[in-house]
Amino acid sequence: MATSTVTKHFTDGTVLFEDGTTPTAMDVTLVADQGDLSISGLTEDQREVVPYQSRGVLQAVRKGAKVFPTGSLSIMQADVSDTTDETIIDLILQQGAFAAAKSTRANDDAYLLDITLTIEGTDTGDAADHTIKLADCHCTLEFAEGSPNTITINFTCYGAIAMT
Repeated sequence: MATSTVTKHFTDGTVLFEDGTTPTAMDVTLVADQGDLSISGLTEDQREVVPYQSRGVLQAVRKGAKVFPTGSLSIMQADVSDTTDETIIDLILQQGAFAAAKSTRANDDAYLLDITLTIEGTDTGDAADHTIKLADCHCTLEFAEGSPNTITINFTCYGAIAMT
């Protein structure tokens, strides 16, 4: 596939959150997000780099422990919680319509979700759309009243990261 020559921007993306329910995940595609998804701490193999020094002289640079990228995005608040309609707040807090949601890591007691950013490419001449999938993310929420009210979703990714 040829490298795209079209610069992408915030209107090209959609963000999907999925739980670990099988065979069909419970999910929410964000409808009022601000297009400000950010991810920090990505490395070639998700491991820290550790310099070893002897009396101030660099002796070696080695790969160390696994690192866990973090990120955030914001949405305009429309709903909060509902027992039948699906809201992102309910999916993240495992309540309301998502009270039966399952973590993406079944044997852990932490509740984790998969997050996928899909960036439209075919509409601009690319051979395919582009994706960044973050597996096993722990999410937290921040609420801010304003014009409009906003919800910030913060996350730490503990699983695989796949980019296509």
